[in-house]
Amino acid sequence: MTTEPSETRSNSPPGKVPLYEASALSSEFLEERHMFAKLSQPGSSTSVSFLRPDDELLLVKLYTTKIPQLCGHFRFPEEVEATAISYLKRFYLKNTVMDWHPKNVMLTALFLATKTTNNPISLDSYTSNIPKASQSDVLDLEFLVAQSLNFEFAVWHAHRALWGLWLDLQSLPDVTESLRSLEVYETALKHVRVSRFTDAELIYAPSQIALAALSLVSPFLCQKWLDSKMPSDPTAAEAHRQILEQTNNEIENMIMQHGQPPDVEAAREVDRRLKLCKNPEKVVGSKAFLTRRAEEERRAEEKRNKKAQDIRKTSEGEDPFGSRLTGSRESPSVDDDDDD
Repeated sequence: MTTEPSETRSNSPPGKVPLYEASALSSEFLEERHMFAKLSQPGSSTSVSFLRPDDELLLVKLYTTKIPQLCGHFRFPEEVEATAISYLKRFYLKNTVMDWHPKNVMLTALFLATKTTNNPISLDSYTSNIPKASQSDVLDLEFLVAQSLNFEFAVWHAHRALWGLWLDLQSLPDVTESLRSLEVYETALKHVRVSRFTDAELIYAPSQIALAALSLVSPFLCQKWLDSKMPSDPTAAEAHRQILEQTNNEIENMIMQHGQPPDVEAAREVDRRLKLCKNPEKVVGSKAFLTRRAEEERRAEEKRNKKAQDIRKTSEGEDPFGSRLTGSRESPSVDDDDDD
């Protein structure tokens, strides 16, 4: 079976959490920041209990479930919803919630998705319809989110692959309309939507997720589609079938076991702990935050001064590209013609 390349892929084995492979390093880095900060403010104690990978995943998953609610409020198409969820999960492949809170990242990811999927909305209309959201909450992180995505905004989603499978089924001669009722497709689409709350899209190709969603609803249709795509050689066909069946089972288990919404109260408890272990350099008003801000301003001032100095040298007649190059060898004259 030919599959589309997944936009983001992890080498983590199925069932594992690939989102926070660097979480231990993040905790060590933040612990150093807390130790050097030496503050009595929240988020600066050296005896802080840092978040575990499961804690971070729980909090990110909670705000992942908020995206469909906001998309329903704004009546965004499904492409926006799926893209925003993908952006949010991919952001935390490289970052930690102890640096950037998922709420602000979620708002930024959704706003960015409206633009990359050609469904733009004005920033004022967007923030005015979200309680306690300001324009700075969205814009301050937009470049960081884009940078964390490596500026790769195009995503091929499993719901589009599922539609392709459904069109293929309509062309099979032994699959009647009664066997492929619209209810089957809609139920499979629900499984695809549930898969967005798992790490499936970070591990498997969109077509594999779509096929597993169809298999959960109708193993018969899934088998018919596979039969139409298998090579004519029986040995090769059997090898392909075994691989696909194993992949299907792994994705089905992921959807059924990890697709449920998180425990809200448990996520709130993690959020309360996050206030104590957040990177002190990200806590607005803290001494570490002010020190870092002063250092950034100092570097910016040095850069401005250097630029002003270069402009002054140019205005005073100095060549900004340096003095003219001179050498002992003379250039040949156009009059030196030996072809007389």
